Amino acid sequence: MTESVGVVGLGLLGQAFVSRLLGAGFAVMGFDVDGAKNVKLAQSGGRPAACVGDLAQRCNPIVLAVFSTDQVEDVIERELLPAAGEDSTKVVLCASTCDPERIALLAERVGKRGLRLLETPVSGSSGQVARGEGVGLIGGDAEVIRAAEGVLHALFARHFHIGKIGDAGRAKLAVNLILGLNRLAMAEGLVFAERLGLDLEAFLNVARSSAAYSQVMDTKGLKMIRGEFAAEGRITQHLKDVHLMLEQAQRVSQDLPLLAIHADVLQACVWQGEGDLDNSAVIKEIRRRRRG
Repeated sequence: MTESVGVVGLGLLGQAFVSRLLGAGFAVMGFDVDGAKNVKLAQSGGRPAACVGDLAQRCNPIVLAVFSTDQVEDVIERELLPAAGEDSTKVVLCASTCDPERIALLAERVGKRGLRLLETPVSGSSGQVARGEGVGLIGGDAEVIRAAEGVLHALFARHFHIGKIGDAGRAKLAVNLILGLNRLAMAEGLVFAERLGLDLEAFLNVARSSAAYSQVMDTKGLKMIRGEFAAEGRITQHLKDVHLMLEQAQRVSQDLPLLAIHADVLQACVWQGEGDLDNSAVIKEIRRRRRG
């Protein structure tokens, strides 16, 4: 592929993707409904598009980093597809965490009209992605993956072909379930240690060397202790994913009691006006939950 790579959605993840692509030598064109983010793209060396349709005509592949399944469907079917034209054979990499059934149906619909869709959700915060530590979970046809291989290597230090469209989203939800509970467990452990009178930074060093170790101690531990909640992954974003997990669990008749508690904690943070904070801010809600 010799055209520019397009990026639709220039939030935390989209900005990380732009950084990876520019660093790998790709020309990048991007678009966001927030004009300030388009200005930031230009300052970083990318080229802002006037609209999604402009980007669709000039770029291949196109990376989507928007918020929800609804937004993915709208961008692809109402903007990308009409602008790209029938039988364009362009590749769209959907990095958003979506409803697996809906993304599979979307891929089938647009595939009949010329767009080739891959699922490419990533495991890792936006900071980890920008540093080259993100892991791509790929769902879709092997031939389409080969066509986008260079871009996939630029975006992700490692990537795994999970299976068909929908399977990557399912894997991402399962991974995020574990990751989110790890964050919540660490927040509860830190608050417990704090109430017991321990020095938290010293305790975190011990925990990192213990059998309880998880990667979230490295990525979120000091953020929790120091109250540094500049977002690398927002609470609202993870709550959206948790709702998808609960919907999928209902489909397969699976009870997820720990996830239900996590959903309650995340929702409480949103009610407190903390939805745009980093997901490590769940520790604020754990501190609020005191007996008597």
